[in-house]
This record gives sequence, structure tokens and C-alpha cells, in this order.
Amino acid sequence: MCGIAGIVGRPPEDPTCIDRMVDILRHRGPDDRGVWRSGNAHIGHRRLSILDLSEAGRQPMVLGDLVLTYNGEIYNFQELRRRFEGPYQSNTDSEVLLHAYRGLGPDCLHELNGMFAFAVWDEAERRLFAARDRLGIKPLYYRPFEGGLAFASEILPLLELGPAELDDEALTEYLNWGWVPTPKTPWRGVYKLPAGEYLTWQDGDLRLQHYWTPAGGERTEDPDEALQQLDDLLRRLVTEHTLADVPVGIFLSGGVDSATVTSYVENARTYTLGQPQRGRDEAPAARRVAEHLGTEHHEEIVDLPELDQAVDTIIETFGEPFGDSAAVSVWMVSRMARRHVTVALSGEGGDEAFCGYRWYGRAMREGSSLLHRLVAPLTPMISRTGRSMRRRAAEGLERWAAFVGPFSPWQTRSLLGERLAAAEHDFLAFARHHWRPELEFEQRLQWIDMHTYLPDGLLTKVDRASMAHSLEVRPPLLDHRLVEWAFACAPGLKWNPTTDQGKHLLRCLMRDRLPPGHLDRPKRGFNLAIRDWSKKQPDILQSALRRLDREGLIRSRRIVSLTHEQIWTLVVLDRWLTRHVPSYG
Repeated sequence: MCGIAGIVGRPPEDPTCIDRMVDILRHRGPDDRGVWRSGNAHIGHRRLSILDLSEAGRQPMVLGDLVLTYNGEIYNFQELRRRFEGPYQSNTDSEVLLHAYRGLGPDCLHELNGMFAFAVWDEAERRLFAARDRLGIKPLYYRPFEGGLAFASEILPLLELGPAELDDEALTEYLNWGWVPTPKTPWRGVYKLPAGEYLTWQDGDLRLQHYWTPAGGERTEDPDEALQQLDDLLRRLVTEHTLADVPVGIFLSGGVDSATVTSYVENARTYTLGQPQRGRDEAPAARRVAEHLGTEHHEEIVDLPELDQAVDTIIETFGEPFGDSAAVSVWMVSRMARRHVTVALSGEGGDEAFCGYRWYGRAMREGSSLLHRLVAPLTPMISRTGRSMRRRAAEGLERWAAFVGPFSPWQTRSLLGERLAAAEHDFLAFARHHWRPELEFEQRLQWIDMHTYLPDGLLTKVDRASMAHSLEVRPPLLDHRLVEWAFACAPGLKWNPTTDQGKHLLRCLMRDRLPPGHLDRPKRGFNLAIRDWSKKQPDILQSALRRLDREGLIRSRRIVSLTHEQIWTLVVLDRWLTRHVPSYG
């Protein structure tokens, strides 16, 4: 895992710009630093050494006229090494990737099994090729400018090219979803490369191309056959994800996903974060799983930070406002694990691959009732009751949006201040682009989750929070081969209508492999007591609301009551603006 950056085309007026960009990414790669320069391009890299820890693995890596800077892991690189002739100077996947690109060009993406974001500069053709993995596990941002283009693993390095204007439309989207949806960022002219896409830039001509879709796998109907196929897939893929020349651990929570991953690793080292609050602590359940599977278990009970400290941690970690408070827990467990390992496997992706979220169940399937449609308009819009009633009154895409975002589209519309409300805004445009009504119900939700919440919310959270501690996190359940297979499975193999539970196949597979009763536990997350914090320190929220109102971003007088994620979303936005926009407040 590494950090990448580059400037191609017209060279920057300040030749040290690339050096500053690379240094900002030090946390992504503390082991080495490299910069390659020519009159046409400046390419930079920060290395977190995982494979072949020698000097031979240094980047940027050069092969003839091609210059590579790469972030990620290619699990089948040894197989590809046999296909593409050398000579090779290292035992890294980076060098294999460079040879694969020389041999196949963009088509090499179809041969890669792994997670990645990389760029290849062709000095002879003055052409940049940059790509992001199929699911968006690894990030890539870019910023076109007159005569050139810059790219980086995170947003902040791109601001070294000069200040950017705040994008009010992106702030509106943030309030609606809790994150800024791809391809936007909070800054005009700075973009995220979508998952499963690549870009080319040559002489000012910028083009984007999609190269992967989760559809197309062979349909699996028979339960026994599906269980055997899933077992075989997990046995092979989880083993591949442990490939490393450094210590590897596993994040183990109290859920089924991380326990499933752990069960396929021999002599596993597991890491669990506990908290003192009753009803919130997952450590006892994780401990039972670790004992049952015989792992080398590490557990740390932490006192949760105060609201001020938690928000500041997120502002330091993310280059954009991010409204998921669970990022704090990922940050803390990553800090803990990094004391022992450089790589950690995680259970991310189980909900998307096997329909695990609550909106796959009756709460989403049932249509709205006349009672809800009549009562909803009578409740205060910006209130916890109003949110619940309006979600129950909605159907289809609108109901899904009300489940996913901190504010429902109706609440966001009512919340916006004069500055943001001045422009007409379609609050569901981003989601509607990925809504596929022709698909079966489960596949429809899987499709939109994989293209929206997964890359922009879940995977952004894990990448930034873990890389803040120079820890590489790999999610085996998001291997594209498993995702394609699971997407094609018959709906009844994923969601059990009798119990109204998702992950049916995983539960069947793991029933006899985990401690008795483990699969019957209610789904929990590592939740922060945000509403309790805001009651103890009311001025943090109130001062944030005053500033946001004064700037015309919200109408605070319309707020009656807020959920904990709504509080977090607003406080984070206020703190981010205070940090990054000098004129704010």
C-alpha cells in the first residue's frame, strides 16, 4: 500500500510542487520516497513496503519510456509474471504490473486480481494512463488544469497546485448522503475517478472509460451447490489475500463477515476494539470467536474520545467532510493493529455481496401505507420522528435514499440555507443514475450499493482511517470474483424471507464453524454516543449550527431534534470548513 501523485503536461511553475505533494502522503508510505522528473511529467511515490522489501521495489518504476507509480496489491502477480517476459529486477507486483501494461495496455486491467490505483506515464507518447480497481477499494483523485493534469491518492496534495473554489453543490450532496458522491469533491475542478474506470490524458484530451460491471456471472440456484462453490471460493481467495512479506492480522468484530474471513486463515492473529459501554461492546463476542477458532487474539478496551477530539481526528484524517462516525473506531483499531502488523484483513463487503443491510428486508419491500402518507406531513421535518415517518411514507429509490443518508432528501431540502437553496437541485440524481428497476429486487439494491455507498462511504472510511497509521487493509469479500459470483446467486440464497435476514448463504456456511448462538446475535456496530456527547457539551453543536446558519448553508431554526449521525454530519462540516476555508465563520 502506498501513496501516488503526479503532474503531467505543462510543468508547474514551482518545480518543488511534486515534492510537497509526495510529502503530504507520507502516512500512506513511510518506508521510502521517490520522484521521477522530465520536461513533460513529474511522477511521485510514497512506499509502504509489503512485497520484496529491498531497494529493487522502489518507485516510480521505469521500463523503457514507461514510468509507473502504483498503490495496491495484485494477488495473481506470480501467475502474470510467468506470462509476461522480463527481465525482472525485483519480486514485486509493481514490476509485473508495469510489464503487463507494456504488453496489453488498458486491457491489462481485466487480468488483475486485486485492489489498486496506479498511473503509467508514457514519455514517448506524452500520454498518461491511470486506473482504479473494480470496486473502488483504493482511491484516486485528479485535477485538470490548462495544459496539464495532476493526480494523487488523496485530495490535499492536489491543492498544492493552487487554491480551488468551494463547490456549494457538493456541500448540498454531503448533507444528503454524508459524503460527497463521485465524481465530485468539495472543490470545483477536483474529481474522484469512479471505481472500475480508467482515464487517459494526452495533449489536453482527457477521456474516462468504464471497464467492469458486477453483472454477467453464471446463475447459481441450488443451495448445496452454492455452499460448496462459496466454500471453495473463500478458501482460495482469503488465502490469496494473506500474500505478504510482512506480518498480517485480521480485524475481528462480533459479526459474521470478519468471523468468516478469520475461519479461513491458519494461525490467524486477530484484533478487536472494545468499549466500556454496556450494550455497545462487541469484544466479548469477538473473544468467543477467537477462542473457538484458536487465533492469537489481541484486544484493547478503549475510552472513547470526547466529541471535540473525535471530530478533530476525522478532520485530520480525511481531506473532505465525511459524515460516518464509525470512521473513529476504524481509526482506533487500525492504530492498535499497526503496533503488531503491517497488513490487516477485514470483513468489508459482506453486506453488499450477500444482502446484509436492513433495507434488503421487509422495511424496504413493503409499500407505504395511507396512514404514513397522511401523518408524515404533520410531523416536524427536521426531527427524528419526521425522518422515520417520511421514510415509511416513501417507496423505491426515495426510501432507499432515506435509509442510506443522514438526512433524507426531504429533510435536506428543508434544511438548506439561502446560499445552498438558491440553486435548483435534484437530490436523487446521483442515486437515480445507478438505480436499475429492471433488475430483481435484491440485485437492484446490490447494484446501487456497490456503485454509491460502498466506494464513497464504506471504502473511503476504511482507506483513510487505516492509512492514517500506514496500515494496509484488504477486504477478501470484495474480491471481484466473489462479488460477481454472489451477484448472480438466486435471491433466496442471499436473503431469507422467513427470518427477514440477509447473508443467508454465509450463515448456512458458518453455522457449525462458529460458537453456538453467535449467528443469532443482533447486528451491531461500534457506535459512538454522539447524542450523549452533545448533551454534555451542547456548545459544540450549537456554535456549529450558528456558523452554518450565518453562512447560509442551513436554516438552524427548522431543526427540532437530530439523530446522532445528523449531529456528527453537521459538526464535521462546520469543523472542516473552519479548517480549510479561511473566509468561513
